[in-house]
Amino acid sequence: MQQKISADMSTTAGLSQPRQAPAVHTVPVLTLVSHPQLQRVGERLVLEVLAATGRGVSLSRNAPDFSRPGGLLALPLGDPFLSRTPVQLEPGPRGGLRLIVPEDATQVRIGAEPVVGGREFSQEELAAGVPLVLAERVVLLLHLTASSREPGPDDLGLVGQGERIQQVRDDISRVADLNVPVLIRGETGTGKELVARAIHDRGPRRAGPFVSVNLGALAKELVAAELFGAQRGAFTGATKDREGFFRAAHGGTLFLDEVGEAPPEVQAALLRVLETGEVIPVGGHSPVPVDVRLVAATDSDLEARIQEKLFKAPLLHRLAGFEIQVPPLRERREDIGPLFLHFARQELEATGESARLTSADARAEPWLPASLAVRLVRYAWPGNVRQLRNVARQLVIGSRGLPRLRVDARLEQTLDAEAQPLPGRALSPEEASRAPEAAGAKAVRRKPSEVGEQELLEALRACSWDLKATADWLGIPRPSVYVLIDKSSLLRTARDLSPEEITRCFHECQGDLDRMVQKLEVSRRALQRRIRELGLGGGT
Repeated sequence: MQQKISADMSTTAGLSQPRQAPAVHTVPVLTLVSHPQLQRVGERLVLEVLAATGRGVSLSRNAPDFSRPGGLLALPLGDPFLSRTPVQLEPGPRGGLRLIVPEDATQVRIGAEPVVGGREFSQEELAAGVPLVLAERVVLLLHLTASSREPGPDDLGLVGQGERIQQVRDDISRVADLNVPVLIRGETGTGKELVARAIHDRGPRRAGPFVSVNLGALAKELVAAELFGAQRGAFTGATKDREGFFRAAHGGTLFLDEVGEAPPEVQAALLRVLETGEVIPVGGHSPVPVDVRLVAATDSDLEARIQEKLFKAPLLHRLAGFEIQVPPLRERREDIGPLFLHFARQELEATGESARLTSADARAEPWLPASLAVRLVRYAWPGNVRQLRNVARQLVIGSRGLPRLRVDARLEQTLDAEAQPLPGRALSPEEASRAPEAAGAKAVRRKPSEVGEQELLEALRACSWDLKATADWLGIPRPSVYVLIDKSSLLRTARDLSPEEITRCFHECQGDLDRMVQKLEVSRRALQRRIRELGLGGGT
């Protein structure tokens, strides 16, 4: 008889082992967790220059630009309460990083602790994620990501752009169209059923039924009847024939959650179904063919349960035609902001207050307070995404009619109880004062011909179009920057701007020279001269 259940027919000598991910090069990233303009949550800045060249990065109100992974629009932080004087991110020892905060720069704190002078973070701390609060208004998560990762065109119904969730998407795409069973592993609340649905929706059985069964929620004496069906009179209370979940999922996908909780006799029957493509209803004698793709999930250590004689090794071999590991939320902290916003949006739409998420007022008080955003990214989330959804619902409903989210004392205590420790070592005044000069000394003198157009553009943006700072950044003489700009097909100078363009930009930016420089992308001093020539104001 032709086998109908999707099963891996290869014989394995040992237990299925998780696939080892290839080693990848990581780079530091800044991801927006909270911003007065909520639609910007999830945008990020990949610090490729810092990782590739060892040069520092300046971060201020006006530069550099943040963008959504795979998006076309890129904007600076832009909050008017942030200083134009940048804070510095510099390479630290042993793959770590240093944060330098000058006296006249934006106030930065980590948790409730202000950063005075500077802070040094180890590579392990960067991997865990470091929440930075700027001027009590903007929250950034400093973390690591794979330098080669490119976001895909489809999110597959999963929220987040972190490295770990991208890996889950890759795995779904690899296996969705194949006729093999899948075992999804992950802690409770991580979204294993969403992964199963994504496999079904992207596979050839998408037109068929998707049947979800939680084996842990079924009475043990009824599991077999619920799965395989039962004939009338097979047991007390069986007053009519029962179809069973396998036959209900015929032509589609059957998702068995908490498969590690299956009783021994059900495990044996599951193994038989996987091997023969047939079910035998409880009380029946004739096998019934079924055409089902099986996707199972567990939060149990099945290998340990096998050692304890609680789970059958051959069944694990059959279930794990392909394995997908869903990460816990604490290992994808960069996705907490977008996930929280996703759940908050659902609740706000239900309460008729969704307009809060589309504010364009950069001066407004943040709806998601910085202190709350930091608590969210530092919390360990033992209940994972499910717990985050419940917290979002509690916060939104508890803050109805208020201008900002309000956290009650009980929730504060819960979030603080299992918070990630505050990372970093404070720099001494001497270290903080020497760090900018030391970073500048690393910029080896180069020939202007070695500087490409794209590198020049990135350096100008990072230095807020200050030509002297750009020259120091690139390690070339300042006059060479003018020459490179004139030769570049990507750049223009202030003299290339028409009076109409300058005038229009002056009014749009309300005379803010820094905003004009960011928008027009020309030298600050040269633009200032053109503004004065046109009689538009002092350009300060």
